[in-house]
Amino acid sequence: QVQLVESGGGLVQAGGSLSLSCAASGLTFSWYALGWFRQAPGKEREFVAAIRWSSGSTYYADSVKGRFTISRDNAKNTVYLQMNSLKAEDTAVYSCAAGLGPSLATAKYNYWGQGTQVTVSS
Repeated sequence: QVQLVESGGGLVQAGGSLSLSCAASGLTFSWYALGWFRQAPGKEREFVAAIRWSSGSTYYADSVKGRFTISRDNAKNTVYLQMNSLKAEDTAVYSCAAGLGPSLATAKYNYWGQGTQVTVSS
């Protein structure tokens, strides 16, 4: 049974930093990409960042490139999203997901966590 459990959300001022964690279990990790997505009120869910578990290669949405960093800890089966220079428009529910595919840009995500709220005050 696959489980993805996010933590670390909260309220932060614009310009500040926040780190999210996603503890994963039940996966054959070497097959998967782990991604972060976000959904703001009234908007569609959007891709944020992804990391290939086996190689550590990463891929980012243009909107977060240079501000967010995705990483993983193999020993803890955990993926992190370090978010710096946060903006009000980063406010959303952030969810992690596990997916398959040869390309991080087009991986199909079929396992999802419950999400964690990130609120950036301006």
